[in-house]
Amino acid sequence: MMEKSRKILGNHIETRSLDDLIIADNYRGKMKFISEIASDQQDLGNVCPTRALSKKDDGTMALDNGKCIMCGYCEESFPKLIKKENTCVNPTKTKNHLIEYSTSLEHLPGKSYDKMGVELQEKIRKLFGRSLAIREIDAGSCNGCEIEITALNNPIYDIERFGIHFVSSPRHADVLLVTGPASRNMETALLRTYEATSTPKIVIAAGACACSGGIFGDTYATTGGIDKIVPVDVYIPGCPPRPEILIQGLLLAVDRMITHGS
Repeated sequence: MMEKSRKILGNHIETRSLDDLIIADNYRGKMKFISEIASDQQDLGNVCPTRALSKKDDGTMALDNGKCIMCGYCEESFPKLIKKENTCVNPTKTKNHLIEYSTSLEHLPGKSYDKMGVELQEKIRKLFGRSLAIREIDAGSCNGCEIEITALNNPIYDIERFGIHFVSSPRHADVLLVTGPASRNMETALLRTYEATSTPKIVIAAGACACSGGIFGDTYATTGGIDKIVPVDVYIPGCPPRPEILIQGLLLAVDRMITHGS
């Protein structure tokens, strides 16, 4: 089970998608379309509390994983159309790539967690010539994402063995790992933290709230996602994203810096 839960992808400079990451049979993971939309399912989009589901003009349903909090209401209402899987959603470089349509996706063969970590370590040395420093920012999170981020330092994942560590000041950081929908009260603090971080720097939106506002949405108290305040390099969906997905998102972000020659 542990070996299955650590399968992740990476290939030279361009990181590819995550393999079917099997966690546990009762794990509430990504939602997946299992059939075509029917005429009696016009209200599917209204079932989702975060409006992650929508219907296109041609009748195709779209699922925005950046908004999905994996609550399962859509499966309960339309079990013949959509179902919950015990797998995770891939991090992406753009928001558009978080959207899936009512078609199946193919997954590529995976690498072990340890091999992916070693690959990430090599890329960090190539880009920075040293270790990678992360400043984690809670911009209004419920702390669910923080629990998963903290797990990166436990004996199972032990992210520091790959030369990655967390720092307390943005002036010492290479990466800003941001959670939460970016509340109005945190807007100025997030912007100042970004400006205080030296270049080259990476900004990662971790979790559905940071990607799109999540269950909080765009309200009088929240901004609806951190990319409305600072530029984002990688979006990591999930509510919350698992440690395996977080480290794969870091690999994707470092790949982007290498590709762009930062």
